[in-house]
Amino acid sequence: MAKAAASEELRNGFTEHLGQTRGHVERLEQIFEALGEHAGGKKCVGMEGLIAEGSKVMEDDFEGDLMDAALISPAQRVEHYEIAAYGTLCAFADLLGESQHASLLSETLEEEKQTDEKLSELSDEINVAANQTGGRAH
Repeated sequence: MAKAAASEELRNGFTEHLGQTRGHVERLEQIFEALGEHAGGKKCVGMEGLIAEGSKVMEDDFEGDLMDAALISPAQRVEHYEIAAYGTLCAFADLLGESQHASLLSETLEEEKQTDEKLSELSDEINVAANQTGGRAH
């Protein structure tokens, strides 16, 4: 998505969030290690669908602000999915009395919320600019 973004600010936002995601993985690995468990990945059908939607958008014949507006939508869907997942994990960790794990998960949850907020702010200006192009693909 970063490569497809026309706006430097949007492109930087995608790139920064990728770096944050690496930190999210490190936190999860810390939690698994503390629990004496192996951190293994499982395919998430829901997330795969969201990623496929984002990939489909990049195949559309949009340019500039119109492409950026189109990219923000699937990016925010991913963020909302992650916010829901981390919110649930935080609640479970709290319920189980795992305050250290809850703290790590809460840190990630807050970063996901901040990313979603930043995307909303960017969409305010990008959507206006995209609308001025008449919503046409090129």
